[in-house]
Amino acid sequence: MSLLGASSDPQVLHGERDGFETVTLSVPAAALSATFVPGAGMICCSLVHDGDELLAQNRGLKAYAAAGKTMGIPLLHPWANRLGAWSYRALERTVDLRPLEASLPEDEHELPIHGVLPGRWRVVSATAADSARLIAELDAGRGSPAHAAFPFPHLMRMDAEVRDATLRVRTTVVPTDGPVPVSFGFHPYFALTGDARERWRIRLPVRRRIALDARAIPTGVHERVEPYEGPLGDRSYDDGFDRLAEPPVFAVEGGGRRIEVAYEAGYPVAQVFAPPGRAFICFEPMTAPANALIAGGFATATPAVPYAATFAVAIRADQSSAISS
Repeated sequence: MSLLGASSDPQVLHGERDGFETVTLSVPAAALSATFVPGAGMICCSLVHDGDELLAQNRGLKAYAAAGKTMGIPLLHPWANRLGAWSYRALERTVDLRPLEASLPEDEHELPIHGVLPGRWRVVSATAADSARLIAELDAGRGSPAHAAFPFPHLMRMDAEVRDATLRVRTTVVPTDGPVPVSFGFHPYFALTGDARERWRIRLPVRRRIALDARAIPTGVHERVEPYEGPLGDRSYDDGFDRLAEPPVFAVEGGGRRIEVAYEAGYPVAQVFAPPGRAFICFEPMTAPANALIAGGFATATPAVPYAATFAVAIRADQSSAISS
């Protein structure tokens, strides 16, 4: 593993994992590092604080790269969560996904889920100064693997930075030939060490739940809810929320550590996923509700006005607020 920067300062390290090149952003003073894989969708495959891995690995990086089996913090693009059918119509364009069925991830209901398989991103820069920072781009234009499933040419740009004890990720959709529907999201799998799942405490800043049908597709009905702060206990979640309380900061704490996820800009929707019997919880920042390419409710990026969205993950070894400015 090669190193840029002095050992006492923020660092960028280049390495390898499961046959993929990795870029690790590290701030030794905060005992925090985040590892990204440009060749596999720019997934953040590892987030380590004080020697402990904070991301569930599930089936691992190879399964994610080959079949879209999510782990770590993957980008879900060009749609997050599920679509309710194998075709959609967005911005006056009809897209038939059935010819691509064998190459798209699908869920237990045989619906397309989490967009296309991870593509190879180009590293623009990887620098270490007062923070460790990685900028990478994906060309999703004509001729790209994603174009058949999402024929709206654009450039995806990700700017990831570790500063102090905070990982901040800014993602921008830059259209290159007309408007682009925006329906991406991230699916972070957080796992705490030192405490059993039922002892974790969570913070959900939510105001309105999206009702789902038996296939986990939004029905168009909504339910008012109150923010929740308390034990996870035996609760389970697979819920979407399209109205969030201010500030929109989700949190889980346990084992003397607190993880906070702040939706800083561009993420009006959250999916909370904590299945029974699994020692992880997901606070998923989403730019649109599930099935938005079919049902509507997405934003539109244009060449003149790209769409940018930012979330931050902050870690502290206590229970005080951790998001840094």
